[in-house]
Amino acid sequence: MYESSSVGELANQLRKELDRYSPGGKLPSSRALVERFRVSPVTVSRALAQLAAEGLVVTRPGAGAFRAEPPAARAATGDTSWQEVALSADGADLVPRTVDASGVLASLAAPPPGVVEFNGGYLHPSLQPERAMAAALARAGRRPGAWGRPPVEGLPELREWFARDIGGAVTAAEVLVTAGGQSALTTALRALAPPGAPVLVESPTYPGMLAIARSAGLRPVPVPVDTDGVRPALLADAFRATGARVLVCQPLFQNPTGAVLAPGRRPEVLRIARAAGAFVIEDDVVRRLVHEDAGPLPSPLAADDPDGVVVHVGSLTKATSASFRVCALTARGPVLERLRAIQVVDTFFVPRPLQEAALELVGSPAWPRHLRSIAAELKTRRDTLTAALRLHLPELALPHVPSGGYHLWLRLPDGTDETALTSAALRAGVALTPGRPYFSAEPPAPHLRLSFAGVAGPAEITEGVRRLGAAWAEVRGENRSTSTGRDGSLPA
Repeated sequence: MYESSSVGELANQLRKELDRYSPGGKLPSSRALVERFRVSPVTVSRALAQLAAEGLVVTRPGAGAFRAEPPAARAATGDTSWQEVALSADGADLVPRTVDASGVLASLAAPPPGVVEFNGGYLHPSLQPERAMAAALARAGRRPGAWGRPPVEGLPELREWFARDIGGAVTAAEVLVTAGGQSALTTALRALAPPGAPVLVESPTYPGMLAIARSAGLRPVPVPVDTDGVRPALLADAFRATGARVLVCQPLFQNPTGAVLAPGRRPEVLRIARAAGAFVIEDDVVRRLVHEDAGPLPSPLAADDPDGVVVHVGSLTKATSASFRVCALTARGPVLERLRAIQVVDTFFVPRPLQEAALELVGSPAWPRHLRSIAAELKTRRDTLTAALRLHLPELALPHVPSGGYHLWLRLPDGTDETALTSAALRAGVALTPGRPYFSAEPPAPHLRLSFAGVAGPAEITEGVRRLGAAWAEVRGENRSTSTGRDGSLPA
């Protein structure tokens, strides 16, 4: 059982027992709770802290924990209907005041208990380097000046590490440390395109990036990709037709297709963008989720770009934890100052303790061991999912098996209702991501994205595919022998 699960269970149990104590009454000591519930002192401390945050208990150092006084009666609910007028967007607004975050929330929301998480966007806790991160954070907190104000561009040593990681002629002076890839993409798009402007995007592409573009008042224009990445001829046509000055591209393990930009296309993409006087935002956040059988990786586009065409986004988050939000924006030329100014206005800087912890982590012997471990584990999970799909759901086409990343992109038969399949799957106990949000315009066909990073392991992947098979049978109106029971379970 993970620590967070134990904390939640203990907090629930104590919450149920609070009525036994009068307001101000003392709860059992931490030692007594440890012995009674057979949990660690840390679990007890965190559970009590959770109840204190809810206003149910009060903790007093050296004295213990006490039931809190009942809260004062809340004031009557006011009339908030006036906000409908104040929040109504004017049709003339270039930057919309309402934002559709559904594409982002789909990968952030935790599924109900017992549901197989095929829609996750981060590593399962069992794959995260929790001990290494905890040790790095502890060492970082003891560094001299660790709690002081860092340079707004980021710690020099961390900027140097990101520059070396990209390679080529990139220097630390061209790197800005940012708080996660989503923040970096937001900064880049705001810096490079004015409201109302077109921005070229791969089709399909990451829904969170489409949400960023639309929230900034930009017009995403799709450029189709195939198994070799974005298609140069269509890219050149899109630049000519729209006059766009920005392309957002994920050359390595593209989300959602898993494609890698072919060697012959890499210089073409840069040449086409340079001829159009345009920037290429290179989303490179999954580089460290390479699979064990991938072979040597191509260098980032930024490493082969002396002219400042590429604005590179690299991150540590995907290979660590959703909360380890350390990323880097790299650019060359006058655009760097604009990126820096926008980041400073928006966030000031990334907290120094987190930057120090990142330095400790990537400089430790545990870091390369962790990368080797997840490379092997992701390959195993990919192969397990691929084999299970071919066995149980051969009707779902898998045009490309990626050698990196954390998901598969499935082509559904024509006429399949993605929404109905997603709903049926959730009833069967598996959370999916439909393909529609990955397209900025009308999709050419129905699709499904299945993530294998957020599940517990191969056994859960196999069970998830079996549940998906039951959902598929329901949607297609087929009678199969493997159907869910009333509790959502499947026969062995």
